[in-house]
Amino acid sequence: MSKVVLQAKNRQETGSAHARRIRRNGRIPVVMYGRSGKAISLDLDAHEFSTGTKGISESTIVKVEVEGKTYEAFVKNTQRNIIDGKILHVDFYEVESGVILRAKVSLLIVGNPIGVREGGNLENPLHEIEVECLPKDLPERIEVDVSGLKVNQSLHVRDIPLAEGVKLISAEDQVVALVKFARAEAAAAATAEAAGATPAAGAAPTGAAPAAGKAPAAGKAPAATPAKDKKN
Repeated sequence: MSKVVLQAKNRQETGSAHARRIRRNGRIPVVMYGRSGKAISLDLDAHEFSTGTKGISESTIVKVEVEGKTYEAFVKNTQRNIIDGKILHVDFYEVESGVILRAKVSLLIVGNPIGVREGGNLENPLHEIEVECLPKDLPERIEVDVSGLKVNQSLHVRDIPLAEGVKLISAEDQVVALVKFARAEAAAAATAEAAGATPAAGAAPTGAAPAAGKAPAAGKAPAATPAKDKKN
């Protein structure tokens, strides 16, 4: 579990005008939602949040200290200015110690597959899975070793090793990673195979009858045509 700790203050006022004043002072307006649906308004230092949460995943639990009280929470949503990228607002979702939760955990692909070294391409269609566990058992990310994958082999969700206390929620048959030849190479192989089974241009199929009106073979005289009787 991450040791990120953020210092926040209670925020009594709300509204866009107040939020702008907070941002001008280098802070970010924050809302923390609880499991019961109750929400509390906070604000925290913009620089501290940006540096402290850099590189964390969606399943990272951070600590938010608010005037002597500590909350454990996920960073559920970060709203940014589309022009300069500055953070405008943050939503937290509080988690309770000892209470089972569901969360999406990022997958980190590691290793160089055998199939890639043989000329194949690695594809990674799935980037996260959903799990259920206690907050203390929640992984920030799960490493998936693909070193043993050969060409035309795949690794599924059911193949991912999970720590004790972590239950899989995602469908087990989803493909996490696979190795296959590039599309161009596969097409070339299929073309070559088809060419070996196709008759050469101009060759008649085996057992086919000669075409009507075909000229006789070279050196062979044409069949004689009976002469008509000449009238005297």
